[in-house]
Amino acid sequence: MSTPLELAISPCPNDTYIFDAWVNGRLGPGAPAVTCRLEDVSTLNELAFRGEPDVVKVSFYAYSRLRPAYELINAGGALGRGCGPLLVAPPTTAGREGLRALRIAVPGCWTTANLLFSLYQPEAKNKIYLPFDEIMPAIAAGDVDAGVIIHEGRFTYRNYGLSLIEDLGAWWEKTTGHPIPLGAIIAKKELGPDTLALVASAIRASIHHARTNPEAPLAFMKQHAIEMDGAVMNSHVALYVNEYSLDFGPDGRAAIEHLLGLAQAKGLL
Repeated sequence: MSTPLELAISPCPNDTYIFDAWVNGRLGPGAPAVTCRLEDVSTLNELAFRGEPDVVKVSFYAYSRLRPAYELINAGGALGRGCGPLLVAPPTTAGREGLRALRIAVPGCWTTANLLFSLYQPEAKNKIYLPFDEIMPAIAAGDVDAGVIIHEGRFTYRNYGLSLIEDLGAWWEKTTGHPIPLGAIIAKKELGPDTLALVASAIRASIHHARTNPEAPLAFMKQHAIEMDGAVMNSHVALYVNEYSLDFGPDGRAAIEHLLGLAQAKGLL
């Protein structure tokens, strides 16, 4: 392949860990050439809606709109248990019953976090869309009353004096029995089946390289991580990079279809 593929991922440690070896040329000549762009999840969704990247990390909620043009790659995504978004607020904020009137910050309209919150509390309409890394500071400053946090926020929200109202991933698992599908790696169908297969192989090879050489991805991770604490980055990778990162498997695919089917049934697509 003469022209490099355009890859777009988030700066979060799970993505930079997974894609380090591929992006930084550690896989050898068999992997497709690639250029990499890093953006927050909401921006990635918008880039995909415009059809810009060849390969891109998107929210599964956004993927529901992208199925005609993009193929879901069965590797590199974010899906699992105990890793869902958290609804947090100052300790004085009321629980679920009082959410309708509150200003709730969410990390983008087409994020899975917004979809989960909409399923959890459909009557909460006063949403404010913010980049994910601005949500906790906004709550702490009193600019919003509560927020749905993702990524490293799971490990750091207490540093902002915030309390947990609901673990939306745990709520999903208890309600449905499925693991929670968060982020998908998708690639343009027009690339053709051979290139799509090469993309999946490169992602799996990149994960195996990171696991075999755990020091190798650290520089790429630290270069882009919003939360630089090493323990937080390691906890993040341990939680979000799992067996589903290599292959969704039957239960992962069932979870994806259940989430998107429920969104359709509730009129959220």
